[in-house]
Amino acid sequence: MILQRTELLREITDALRQSPVVFLVGPRQCGKTTLARSIAEESGATFLDLEHPADAARLANPLTALEPLRGLVVIDEAQLQPSLFPTLRVLADRTPSPAQFLLLGSASAELVSNVSESLAGRIHFVHMSGFNLGEVGATRWRELWHRGGFPRSLLAASDEASFKWREDFLTTFLERDLRRLGVLVAPDSLRRLWMMIAHCHGQVMNMAEIGRSLGQSHTTVRRHLDILAGALVLRQLQPWYEDISKRQVKSPKIYIRDSGVLHTLLGLPSSSTIESHPKLGSSWEGFVAEHIIQIFGERNCTFWATQAGAELDLLVSHRGRRYGFEVKYADAPRTTKSMHIAIEALKLSKLYVIYPGDRSFALSDSIEAIGIHDLDARATQLKKSGDE
Repeated sequence: MILQRTELLREITDALRQSPVVFLVGPRQCGKTTLARSIAEESGATFLDLEHPADAARLANPLTALEPLRGLVVIDEAQLQPSLFPTLRVLADRTPSPAQFLLLGSASAELVSNVSESLAGRIHFVHMSGFNLGEVGATRWRELWHRGGFPRSLLAASDEASFKWREDFLTTFLERDLRRLGVLVAPDSLRRLWMMIAHCHGQVMNMAEIGRSLGQSHTTVRRHLDILAGALVLRQLQPWYEDISKRQVKSPKIYIRDSGVLHTLLGLPSSSTIESHPKLGSSWEGFVAEHIIQIFGERNCTFWATQAGAELDLLVSHRGRRYGFEVKYADAPRTTKSMHIAIEALKLSKLYVIYPGDRSFALSDSIEAIGIHDLDARATQLKKSGDE
């Protein structure tokens, strides 16, 4: 089965019209290379892969290799050669510019040295993940949730094949991919941390407690968490707080970004094991929150909680408006006192309760239940209305 990534292609195309360098950033195996090859074939671009020995040797002297090229130049796994970025600054500043560069990378700009400093004002970042609801279709949400969005996991012939692929992905990621990023941490140490994070998924981080459980200092835990976040497999959702009367939580919440990876770390190979597990609600929350964050952008999304117990799973700030999202795995969601506190304290334009249903309806004047079938369309509509 072939799933089209129309919106992502449009975003990349628009970015290439505006910037001499575009960096397509996403975790390993999320489909970046397949997408970029389709762009390259259509435009007749030059395609270079730093994981290919011949291309890596060719780019050992990047200025000599890249200066004569014309048109679109695609460089896969660009983060493997940070010396590229100062050279690209020189090439991007040519007037008129004979070439544009589409870089593919599986690490955030913070983990790849020289990106932001070398290419400030010349580079546009496009963020990519595995398949999302808009690409898969709302009727397949349960399969997407259970298997996650990595193409080879989602499109596997069976649940067993999908689970096996994810197990292999975890091993390869820890034992090879991180080392190629220059991360020299023992794979077993990161695996133990990742397993513990899976059991803390959706909770406020307590690094001291995690460190005690692993026999590590909180500074070591922080460094390892930043590595996993920088490799785009972990999300640290920041808290929102301001000077209001209620004492607010100021530590981030932690999520495994891909729900399929979460289920693998928890040892849940099938839908029946997932939906009878104690982490069911947390898994559902992370799956929905990740989708909303991808639509609105990480910088616009936080969570809110007070020491007294009031909380909001996701707070989206967009174009001067604030929207609240509560995620409930329930057949018939209801309003709670905490929701009304959040609306008043945060001055929300509206609060939405996302649940695994197929219809949407009002719960009150300011609260609406949104079925998962409607989530992608409604969130996209909200973003566009704020952009107008």
